[in-house]
Amino acid sequence: MNSYFIVTERTPELIDQLTRVWESSVRATHDFLSEGEIAEIKPFVPQALAGVETLVVAERDGEPVGFMGAQDGRLEMLFLDPDVRGQGLGRQLLTHGIERLGVTELTVNEQNPQAVGFYEHMGFSTYRRTDLDEEGRPYPLLYMRL
Repeated sequence: MNSYFIVTERTPELIDQLTRVWESSVRATHDFLSEGEIAEIKPFVPQALAGVETLVVAERDGEPVGFMGAQDGRLEMLFLDPDVRGQGLGRQLLTHGIERLGVTELTVNEQNPQAVGFYEHMGFSTYRRTDLDEEGRPYPLLYMRL
């Protein structure tokens, strides 16, 4: 059984657990990233988790299996453990973000077609594209809004 909740206390243990969820999710969906690039990005994940305004965690049997971060009407992050993908949890989290947190915009890697398709299915459409990501790497981004 899956449940989700807004995190009130971001403990080091929770941040570690969510970083592991992030890594397994990225390995399953971000084929365009090399091992070195994943290792390069990973140290910034705890900082992002600690800094995002609202952090929503999904659990199964008391263990984190996904999370979403939102701030100022933007979806900043949404990652699911590969074992729970395709079971409606991403839809639950994003719907919560839209209905309760006012999410109307997001940015997604163009090279992650499953995510792009998911967001389109949820009603988002692309309004802008860049050739590089925010760090200047050659990963095109799609800016989408509801």
